[in-house]
Amino acid sequence: MDGTAPRAPIPGILFFFVLAHFSHHLLTSLPIPLSPMIRSDFALDYTQAGLVISAFNLSYGLGQLPAGWLADRLGPRLMMAIGICGVALAGFLVGLSHSFSMLILFLALMGIMGGGYHPAAPPMISAAVEKVYQGRALGLHMIGGGASFFLAPLIAAAIAAYFGWRGSFLGLALPTLAYGAFFYTILKKRRLGEAVKKESTKKTIAAKMPAGHIRTLGLVIFLSTFTAAVLFAAMSFIPLFLVDQVGFSKAKAGAFFAFIYSAGLWVSPIGGYLSDRFGAIPVLLMVLFLTGPVIYLLNFVSSWLGVGVLLLLIGIIIYVRMPVSESYIMAKTPEHRRSAVLGIYFFSSMEGGGVLTPLLGYLIDNLGFYYSFSIAALLLLATTFICSIFLWGERHERA
Repeated sequence: MDGTAPRAPIPGILFFFVLAHFSHHLLTSLPIPLSPMIRSDFALDYTQAGLVISAFNLSYGLGQLPAGWLADRLGPRLMMAIGICGVALAGFLVGLSHSFSMLILFLALMGIMGGGYHPAAPPMISAAVEKVYQGRALGLHMIGGGASFFLAPLIAAAIAAYFGWRGSFLGLALPTLAYGAFFYTILKKRRLGEAVKKESTKKTIAAKMPAGHIRTLGLVIFLSTFTAAVLFAAMSFIPLFLVDQVGFSKAKAGAFFAFIYSAGLWVSPIGGYLSDRFGAIPVLLMVLFLTGPVIYLLNFVSSWLGVGVLLLLIGIIIYVRMPVSESYIMAKTPEHRRSAVLGIYFFSSMEGGGVLTPLLGYLIDNLGFYYSFSIAALLLLATTFICSIFLWGERHERA
């Protein structure tokens, strides 16, 4: 983004971005897998449990918009540092909360502070990588988030077994804060993420997007973020579903939830490669058509093997969708607007998930899991089918 980073197929600095993504999500990955323990501690129903997840997700989505705007103007380095260190400080406060209102307040703060990371990271990675390798580079970056969402619930469950769920937030806040400060130093030393120079900004402003590209980009963003929102809402209740419907213990449910994110350890680079090779739209449609049926099939699992397979499929959907969508946005958006558009993209998916989660909790309270998951599955399938009609003509586009 600043034009100073040396270009290479897979630059060495990407390793630090992977670790940054890992540290950013050490704490943000905890509310869902720890929700059975939080529910028991505060005696919550499904609707209130959904509000716990939404408190973070709604504020996390809101934080993306100003963070994306600021990253385009001030440079993404500062926003990424806030996105890591701010999450750590707020997560520490979550661990100190001893009332439901305090928990909601500090989870919301953690979301606002974390909003700076995602709009800033892809443009910095894109600036360091040749265009033909961008999908793969963004896929590798996703490994950090996948590894965090996979390992953090396991680590948190082990900590919580001795110190409770609050101990998990307190214990993981310290390494997150330390790496955030270290990563900022690395970026500053290598002069990455500085504000865009006026000369390059003038060139990119002069290039306007055709109206057809804007419509297609908007449709891709809508379909990707809508699917992410519904999927997130359903995922938010999977640990509670495993406890109440399948008969798992609270610790086992939290550990099994990590199956979803195990896919992030390997599938994101594959998704990025397929996007580079065949184009973003066909790859995106392929995985999004799977989402509805997978959610519906959750109603019929009764064994640990069935649970593991379906959760792994959910993870594959997530970690193919994200790098493919981000790669497409990066390719179709002028450089000086990338962080702002990414802010809208992340805002839409997170805000949608935050709104839908308590709504789905209300449906579960009144209709049960079967009808609630079935409604979510039908909604996903119908939306993907309708959007695919309009996107099919663009299927040969490369990201």
